[in-house]
Amino acid sequence: MAATNLSYKYKTANILTKLIVINVAVFLVVYLASFFLSMSPQYLSRWFVLSDDFNTLLFRPWSIITYGFLHFGFFHILFNMLWLYWFGQFVLNLFTGKRLLTVYLLGAAAGGLLFMLSYNFFPVFEMKRGFLIGASGAVTAIMVFIATYTPNTEIRLFTFNIKLWHIALFLFLFDLVRIPSSGNAGGLMAHVGGAVFGFVYATQLAKGNDIGKWFENFMDWIANLFKPRTKKPFKKVHRTTQPATRRSTSKTEKSENQKKVDSILDKIGKSGYESLTKEEKDFLFKAGKED
Repeated sequence: MAATNLSYKYKTANILTKLIVINVAVFLVVYLASFFLSMSPQYLSRWFVLSDDFNTLLFRPWSIITYGFLHFGFFHILFNMLWLYWFGQFVLNLFTGKRLLTVYLLGAAAGGLLFMLSYNFFPVFEMKRGFLIGASGAVTAIMVFIATYTPNTEIRLFTFNIKLWHIALFLFLFDLVRIPSSGNAGGLMAHVGGAVFGFVYATQLAKGNDIGKWFENFMDWIANLFKPRTKKPFKKVHRTTQPATRRSTSKTEKSENQKKVDSILDKIGKSGYESLTKEEKDFLFKAGKED
């Protein structure tokens, strides 16, 4: 009964709650499995983390998205989920859950792509090969997206108000200045990639260009593949037919009536309407009503 209740709550929850639940569930499953199997979380998740090698990405294309649902530290997932919940609420106040999911997933992809480009084309990263995990890039995309779209939205922080764009700009610059000296330079580059995507998406959307629409359509197409197709019920149509004898009688009567109408019309053409008898006038009147 409790499981059914939890399942119902999950199905009726908004996309923000579902994203948080999925992240937490993946975190717990990985750590519980690593505990019982006596394996490291890194080894168990090796097929879903994002490698810095483009050749590896060719064989694991899903990893450009799945890495955004993996966390190997309690405080890592805690702060990511807090930021996601906080800024995600602002997005849902203005947009649909589908758009929030689009920003999250494409933000993760943009962050992952910049991470890979940095490790393969910037000399400073050559001695620090590695892999990428965490929702930070996706969360940063959501933060910058809503801060760019509604920059003057204010929030209450202790005893003073602060605008969203102030928070987003401070955190973005804080990530930039830490890149040269941080031991997590690749992760910070993912933040930058997510931020750039969120900024571009919001500015284009304000101009009327929805650059994420194609991805929403793609998600709809994927969702429709898993929907059960219900067959339309077969409707049997019964046609009521008259007996042959009745049909022939009806046709005969109609033919005789038409002949009589024609003769009356001929009489009117020769002698005028006033030349008709009362019976002929009544018959012509009834024939006109039947037509």
